[in-house]
Amino acid sequence: MTPHKAPYTNQLIHEKSPYLLQHAHNPVNWHPWGPEAFQLARDKNLPLLVSIGYATCHWCHVMERESFEDPVLARQLNENFVAIKVDREERPDVDSISMQSLQALGQQGGWPLNVFITPEGIPFYGGTYFPPVRRYNLPSFSDVLAFLSNTWKNEQEKISRQGKAIIQAVRNMSIRQPASGPVEELTFEGENKAVRLYGEHYDKLNHGFMFQQQNKFPPSMGLSLLLRHYHRTADPASRAMVEGTLRAMKDGGIYDQIGGGLARYSTDYHWLVPHFEKMLYDNSLLIIAMIETFQVTGDPDFADYARDIMEYIDRDMTSPEGAFFSAEDADSEGVEGKFYVWTREEIESLLGRQTASVVIPYYNVTEEGNFEEKNILNVTTPLPALARKLGLPEDMAREEVKRGRKKLLEARSLRIRPLRDDKILTSWNGLMIGAMARAGRVLDDPERIRRAARAMEFILLRLRTGDGKLLRRYRDGEARYDGYLFDYTSIAVASLDLYEATGDVRYVSLAKELMDRVEDKFASDGAYYETAIDGENLIVRQTSGYDGVEPSGNSNAALALLRLGALLADPACIARAEKIFCAFHEELMEWGLNSSSMLQALHLYLGGLKEVAVIGKHNDPETEILRRAIRTGFYPNAVFAFCYEDEIASKAAAVPLLAGRKTVDGKPTAWVCRLGTCLPPVSSLEALTRLLNYE
Repeated sequence: MTPHKAPYTNQLIHEKSPYLLQHAHNPVNWHPWGPEAFQLARDKNLPLLVSIGYATCHWCHVMERESFEDPVLARQLNENFVAIKVDREERPDVDSISMQSLQALGQQGGWPLNVFITPEGIPFYGGTYFPPVRRYNLPSFSDVLAFLSNTWKNEQEKISRQGKAIIQAVRNMSIRQPASGPVEELTFEGENKAVRLYGEHYDKLNHGFMFQQQNKFPPSMGLSLLLRHYHRTADPASRAMVEGTLRAMKDGGIYDQIGGGLARYSTDYHWLVPHFEKMLYDNSLLIIAMIETFQVTGDPDFADYARDIMEYIDRDMTSPEGAFFSAEDADSEGVEGKFYVWTREEIESLLGRQTASVVIPYYNVTEEGNFEEKNILNVTTPLPALARKLGLPEDMAREEVKRGRKKLLEARSLRIRPLRDDKILTSWNGLMIGAMARAGRVLDDPERIRRAARAMEFILLRLRTGDGKLLRRYRDGEARYDGYLFDYTSIAVASLDLYEATGDVRYVSLAKELMDRVEDKFASDGAYYETAIDGENLIVRQTSGYDGVEPSGNSNAALALLRLGALLADPACIARAEKIFCAFHEELMEWGLNSSSMLQALHLYLGGLKEVAVIGKHNDPETEILRRAIRTGFYPNAVFAFCYEDEIASKAAAVPLLAGRKTVDGKPTAWVCRLGTCLPPVSSLEALTRLLNYE
């Protein structure tokens, strides 16, 4: 039997990106980003369409079906443009410049992102989703192509003017002065302003924050900032916003009640109807927020929530070698959310009367449904209250929900799954490694720490070259693309998290090596560039401190440098972090909602950056008491090192904070230094707690 042959195949067939491979059989003659496509555009004197998206992007799929699979439209595109497809997760530099170009044109960004550029790489027009026919008050894609082709042929002067204006705007957005304010003027007022803004936008009814956009996004970095504000001020409102929001997300439809894991965002204010795709970075940041809230409150619910997310990552998002995949799609069988929704009849037939009688009211399942005649599972009544209403012991109700969840997960696993984007990204792996290391440390879970360490081993083996360079992406045996600032700083922070979880000083040495390379390859007079000095030369070399869906590379750099400065007893590291803060002084002091991660680093700096070394003895209960205090307590203005007394000589070279430390009077001893002053050593839990809480 002759195998089926696709009617069209383009240059993307040779790529590894799942997103690019999705388009490899479009009739559009797609090219990957590279010199060949630009040379072709110069040879033919044609403009280029740079179309950017990612494998789990719903509207990218829609535009592909409507436009890029249409042979008539593809012919129009092929005859008048050189078409390039870019996976934004592989090339965040190309994506960022394209997004800022769109913003310079006064448009709101998003994906798919379609930007038209000259053969010299200069953007002159762009948009996001274009429909196949005029609708949504948008021109049809065909009309856009015809207009731009005519403009290219007949109005080159207009294109030149537009391109120059866009380049200048992008440079103004991207290039930073060494300092927008002096280090002496960095205060907690920036944190206070950000917290006030969070309070003003807090949804007291549904929790979370209502900003200008219609959708509601998980605000995990903001929640971690609010916890630091609560730790410093004891303001109950900050803690209440965190607890309320985390519970609302965990109980809402944005959270996968059966399989675990958080979706990208909610399309309503109630956290009910999600955009069903799941991203590794969202779930990493949520684990951190859950674990920190457990540290602050002691409420075991938040530890259980974190465990549930990590179990999802273990089951569905971990490669056989231990690294973490990138994302899961919203769509399956061409329908958004189909994999996740249920009818009441399905649940009753799968669970039987007894279990269904608890599961159906617990997850708000109805005959009419809450999403296209089906049900997105969500929780509005706490289990103890539901058990009372049903006249059941709470333990019995809890067991029925557990049993029902397991059966529904087994049944759902037989459905056609959404696409899993199985590429391994260095920076996103760093986020999850750090989250798991911190969770393992706080929850005293060696297996969780082992999983984090195994993923780090993969990164170092597969995505680090012999000369110390990090690469961005691994898939199907291929590591490719030079690492960006966030790749280096994310792995550096994760290394320090692993050090605090394991006491293995090799992780400190690794973090130092990575940040030394950052200084060598990414440094400017102030904050760090996003790309290395020997990277591809685009129209601008960007610098960013914006904490969007993930921390910025500069935010992570500041955090890594502060922690390294404490562990290495190196003021130069602290000075490098200060340069970052000064470069983003205005944002930190005035616009903290966009800098929630960098404000966390600034909190560590302004809080006095306590350097804590605990020296203990093997098999000693008093040692374990002190060690547990520094493992489980929430002390966001401190950096910790632990060592057994007989290991100091071998570890102090890598961690100078340990040098000269010892036990006192044969007892485990904590040495605390702050602002250049070392306090008298202490040996009791009470004394150590006082020093850690002292401002």
